[in-house]
Amino acid sequence: MRCPFCSHSGTKVTNKRDSEGKIRRRRECLKCKRRFTTYEEIEREDFYVAKKDGRREKFDINKLKQGIERALEKRPVSKEKIDRMINQIEENLRKRGKEVKSSFIGELVMRNLKKIDNVAYIRFASVYENFQDIKDFKKEIKGLR
Repeated sequence: MRCPFCSHSGTKVTNKRDSEGKIRRRRECLKCKRRFTTYEEIEREDFYVAKKDGRREKFDINKLKQGIERALEKRPVSKEKIDRMINQIEENLRKRGKEVKSSFIGELVMRNLKKIDNVAYIRFASVYENFQDIKDFKKEIKGLR
């Protein structure tokens, strides 16, 4: 580990703790004595998503985040709760193996959204289920009751 201030290669760890699936290390340079923080995380193996049209693509956590954040936009749900949900979904998907069907991902997201915010659930379901008219919304809302 090189010091970001003087580029010296000698550092010592003064404090270490777990932080959201990462290890946070407080370091001190042995030369200039300045302190800095590093984060260490496990490199995860890629897995693939099997799309409805037969294509396969690498799982992209950012696509998952965007869909969930769009559904929860302007809703009273904390960033921490959203991040926890995204992490739980990703862990669940990784346990399924090297390939996961996109339909499974959609169902998993809907199940989780339903638990925390009905409006976000309806928003997501309307896109995922491709609602065509107001009848589809009414049917889904009726199922929430």
